[in-house]
Amino acid sequence: MSPSESPSGVARVASLGGGVIGQSWTALFLAAGKSVALYDPDPAAEARVRRAVETAWPALVELGLATRAEPEGELLVCADARTAVADAQFVQESVPERIELKHQLYAEIEPALAEGAIVASSASGLTLTELQAGWEHPDRFVLGHPFNPPHLIPLVEVMGNERTGAGVIEWTRGFYESVGKVTIEVKREVPGHVANRLQAALWREVIHLVNEGVASVDDIDTAISSGPGLRWAAWGPTTLFHLGAGDGGLAAFCERYADSFNRWWDDLGHPHLDEATAARLVDGLAAAGSGDLDTLAAQRDAMVVAAVVAAGRVKGAVSSPA
Repeated sequence: MSPSESPSGVARVASLGGGVIGQSWTALFLAAGKSVALYDPDPAAEARVRRAVETAWPALVELGLATRAEPEGELLVCADARTAVADAQFVQESVPERIELKHQLYAEIEPALAEGAIVASSASGLTLTELQAGWEHPDRFVLGHPFNPPHLIPLVEVMGNERTGAGVIEWTRGFYESVGKVTIEVKREVPGHVANRLQAALWREVIHLVNEGVASVDDIDTAISSGPGLRWAAWGPTTLFHLGAGDGGLAAFCERYADSFNRWWDDLGHPHLDEATAARLVDGLAAAGSGDLDTLAAQRDAMVVAAVVAAGRVKGAVSSPA
């Protein structure tokens, strides 16, 4: 396989890691009709992943990412990582974010990779440069960072650099889009990539407002989910502000509100997530009576599916193999 071949022609995928992210990726790849070779050293991983796939399947059908009532691809659980990647055309690595663990895995699988296979890491807190240090030849290794849960949230951040082979980023984006994802390219290395930095910036101000007693944890969450969060499901803030000024567009918006935004930015907080702050947030969430995790997850998934469908964020339903 080479980047010149069609990404949609991939039939065999390896999923390394059976945690929350890995099991979600596995469900998505199976929905796309891929044969998936899974590796996780935990003996309980197979049962956990199969249960997660079964739970995810109705949402995948509703999104049009699965076209049959049951998984279309074959899930093969492998005893070691080398076996899992041996025939894979694409490998999604989602093992825990410990650099020594990832480097150990890369050293194990690199000699066993099929010719031309591309490997993508789901890493969110590690940089591409740090990850590349575990490879002898990182030209076909990229960052492919999803947003949790990957089978529902369309976004994947894709990144390469000067050590990445020609055409690999374009091919990888094409592959992700062929299984229903929406991709962006991260063009310069920064901690947290793009989406997590945006998320962190907002949460920093949430914490500041809680610490300053401006509003409760529950009311601040409500302010986001019932306010700008609904608009952000349609477009990002720059496009929305462009709309917000009427005929003058973004230029008029900047002229009209520059003083206000500069004043707000100057007043934004700089809290730290220390023990006392974490306890304040936990207590605030508990006071809201948010419910058990399984119930919350089911509610989240249902709302996410509805929002994704309404916003038309899925790149296209995956056709089932003949």
